Amino acid sequence: MGLTIVLFIILFTVFVVQIGKARELASIVRADPGEEDEINKFHAGVGMFFMVAFLLICVWSFYHYIPTSLGWGPNTAASEHGTEVDRLFNVTLFFTSIVFFLTHIALFWFGWKYRGIRGKKATYLAHNEKLEMVWMIIPAIVMAFLVIDGLDAWNNIMTDLPEEAQSVILPAEGSDNEFIEIEATGSQFLWYLRYPGRDGKLGTKYFTQINSNNPLGQTWTDEKNIDDFMTTELVLPKDKKVRVRITARDVLHNFYIRDMRVKMDAVPGMPTYFIFTPTVTTDSMRRRLSTRPEWQVPDANDPTKERWETYNYELACAELCGRGHYSMRNIVRIVEEDEYLDWLDAQEGGKIQVDSVRVFDPETFEEKLYVVPNTKGTIKSQYFSKIWGTDDDPFKMARHESLEALVLNKLYIGEDYAAAKEIRNSYEYSDDEFRTSAQFMKDIKVLLNKARISNDVEEAKELRTQSAALLKELTSLTQKVEEVTDDTQSNGLTLNTTETSAQDSDV
Repeated sequence: MGLTIVLFIILFTVFVVQIGKARELASIVRADPGEEDEINKFHAGVGMFFMVAFLLICVWSFYHYIPTSLGWGPNTAASEHGTEVDRLFNVTLFFTSIVFFLTHIALFWFGWKYRGIRGKKATYLAHNEKLEMVWMIIPAIVMAFLVIDGLDAWNNIMTDLPEEAQSVILPAEGSDNEFIEIEATGSQFLWYLRYPGRDGKLGTKYFTQINSNNPLGQTWTDEKNIDDFMTTELVLPKDKKVRVRITARDVLHNFYIRDMRVKMDAVPGMPTYFIFTPTVTTDSMRRRLSTRPEWQVPDANDPTKERWETYNYELACAELCGRGHYSMRNIVRIVEEDEYLDWLDAQEGGKIQVDSVRVFDPETFEEKLYVVPNTKGTIKSQYFSKIWGTDDDPFKMARHESLEALVLNKLYIGEDYAAAKEIRNSYEYSDDEFRTSAQFMKDIKVLLNKARISNDVEEAKELRTQSAALLKELTSLTQKVEEVTDDTQSNGLTLNTTETSAQDSDV
């Protein structure tokens, strides 16, 4: 249908042009002076028709493409600073649209009003100060306001964090001096995304260290690198300030997240940054899109789902960086805090393993067997998965005991949480015991979340002790409930037996 309309417009335009040429040739042959006036009138009329049609098409196309235009329809910004970008864009669009319509109307109207007419002479106007002043001052004032407004928005968006601000794994709610720092490195043709571990700090790197096992050139003697990990998708918590270190390994790239209004060049040898706060989760954006008819159609890649169900934010490269430029696309997921902590758990890894250690007792002259739990070889950071135990390991097989202890305590609390959940699920939703065990489970979850981000081994041990105490108390309450239930059932059974015996004797 669209192609048919385009072909019709092209053929109609050719038809009109050919008619104009035919009339012009006819007037030359007839040598009729009045024919020239008719030709001028015809062309001026065609110009007026074109102006009206063109401006109507502009208005229609703007309305038609609102669902895909940034800042309009469902595409309002999904970040804190993005609303300022959208406002600035709309203010600029307002003033430029006024100029666009007025200049086009004036252009074609003058072509009609001052068309060539036999016997009519043009007025020679060499200079008009009033017109020139109006033409310069009004645009200058409007441009000054737009530029000042733009500079103010730029300064607000691009102001770096204060020196006292700290990079942490999860900023406290309402804190302005804590942020999550991640690193994005552009390379032909992919993004390397690096997160700090539970210390919240990104380790140093140097380009001479780059090799197949160390694509970013992390310096393994820097202990901040011990818990850093890399991912293929960008996952961020809602309403938490994020600072992205942006750099490149080879050529110029551009870090671009459209829905967040985030865009910054990635330049080799010159790190840049961008600070933003996501405000709309991926699930919330999908719900927003689900109300739009244009998103309620089967997805091209998965016909079993509608377009809105498969929507994801996207990190792209907005700089033409080579033939594979199109492949620099990563999924961006904005999630709630609990989901983010679960995701961090999966990235950190860790699994409780048991080592048997024989220790010689000098008093009894016997060897005793001790069971030692550990997470050896199960943590997923770049160091543990690529460097630990190799010739490049600067710590020479020595485990990083503090990190392993933190992970181990977290895993034990996780087991307590799973046990409490199992107890809760053993009751009916309407039971008092369900609500009681659910509260214990919630209390253990609070301890688990603290253990996930703790960097203090002693604090982690205390959290584990509290978790074990809560589970023990819950188990004790559960056993009492079961004992009461068993007694009740037993009394009921005795009563039934007595009644049965009485009935039998009556019989």
